[in-house]
Amino acid sequence: MSDAVIWTVILSMGAGTYLIRFSFLGFLGDRALPPWLLRHLRYVGVAVLPALVAPMILWPDGPGSAVDPARLIAALAGFAAGWRFGVVPALIAGMGALYLMRALIG
Repeated sequence: MSDAVIWTVILSMGAGTYLIRFSFLGFLGDRALPPWLLRHLRYVGVAVLPALVAPMILWPDGPGSAVDPARLIAALAGFAAGWRFGVVPALIAGMGALYLMRALIG
């Protein structure tokens, strides 16, 4: 691909993502949203975060790769700590378990 094609793709994707965000924030930013929409928007982060994290736990080297036991144990430790104690302890438990499992398993 030529440099012109690459820059055209980069700029058009940047403009597209800007317009998508502006369509929500720019047009609705100064208005009060209906309660039913606010209720649904509360769950966006809860739905998106597992979708971003799960592939890195199950397929660390891409689709079709083997499950990494160290990552799976760290994810379970982070989930358990998060369920019981909250976000910061979940991060600490997950990172600690990952480093420990990497040292033990390799």
